[in-house]
Amino acid sequence: MNIDWNAQEYLQDFSFVPRYGEDVLNLLDAHAGSHVIDLGCGNGMLTKRLSEMGLNVTGIDASEDMLGIARSRYPELAFIKSDALDFTLNQPVDAVFSNAVFHWIDENKQPVLLRQINRALKPGGELVCEFGGKGCTATVHGALRQSFRKRGMEYDFPFYFPTIGEYATLLGQNGFKVVYALLFDRPTACKNGERGLRNWVKMFDKQAFRTVDTNTENEILSEAEQSLNGILFNNGSWHIDYVRIRLKAIKEHDI
Repeated sequence: MNIDWNAQEYLQDFSFVPRYGEDVLNLLDAHAGSHVIDLGCGNGMLTKRLSEMGLNVTGIDASEDMLGIARSRYPELAFIKSDALDFTLNQPVDAVFSNAVFHWIDENKQPVLLRQINRALKPGGELVCEFGGKGCTATVHGALRQSFRKRGMEYDFPFYFPTIGEYATLLGQNGFKVVYALLFDRPTACKNGERGLRNWVKMFDKQAFRTVDTNTENEILSEAEQSLNGILFNNGSWHIDYVRIRLKAIKEHDI
């Protein structure tokens, strides 16, 4: 995945990510006792919700910091440190659930991800997921890209935000039948008032700034705040222009 997490700050200021993911849980048909993987479980908030639904759930995440929080908050649950592209299970599961993960994986690695999920599922098993879709956070990234370009710098965009058609095709090529798909706008308010946009960029857009010195970074962030103030800032808060894809797919055959 194209990010290293500040797990404590994520828990404190960006709890909206798993909170919004609770709506996706309603797409699961798995009955009580079914074995479910929470892929990219992060700090375990949704893993706990899955457990409360009566499911036998295992959380998988590549971030040791995130898993440290998950294990301390929910010691009764099972968590595994592993990459979404290369995890191993003792036996296939009934469902794979994932929230706000797939868009962090490069486009050319998406088939690897879906083949891995296919192998993890029983025949007829379900994949239920939500992640960034076409146009997600485009206003923010457009402003940042302009500031980078003005300085003769390349803006590194690490996200994968597909259309429904693009991702449904990938699913079909990797043994799945799509039974539900929705693309929708979800403007999302940030905490911390006027610093909300800046904090959001520092949490979720680190890769673009990895070679940028502190002074230039602050200049770019100030320019973004100025240019987006009349667009994304209202009622004392920044509202990021999220677009989400919500999907449910059934495993039709092995890959």
